[in-house]
Amino acid sequence: MQTFTKSERLCSKVIIDKVFETGRIIAGPSFKLLWLEAPENAEQPAQVVITVPKRTFKRAVDRNLLKRRIREAYRKNKGSMYEAISPKAIYLVLLYTGRNIAEYKEVEEKIIKMLQRLTAEIKPDAIP
Repeated sequence: MQTFTKSERLCSKVIIDKVFETGRIIAGPSFKLLWLEAPENAEQPAQVVITVPKRTFKRAVDRNLLKRRIREAYRKNKGSMYEAISPKAIYLVLLYTGRNIAEYKEVEEKIIKMLQRLTAEIKPDAIP
């Protein structure tokens, strides 16, 4: 289950705008996570878009490096979130708000914490 296919990526501009307008926010150090419940007939339990701001990281090489690290951390750790939200489906926007290029271990730790907070918010009884 550690894959990240095209169907798991959120590509619809309409849905992305909707998440930014009406979605709930979970803020943490170096990350902001916006989420919105998807309709019941969604093909994936979660669809994700990962963003790193051009304003903070001028060089595309740096932005792409961070996006690769975030994508890998999400791919490896999404399984527990999928199990916790199982009958529901959600749209996610992961925004990197840090000011420096974080190492992979640091990114992974923060992604795990954000996903745990998300599952706790969706299903309060899922995580102790």
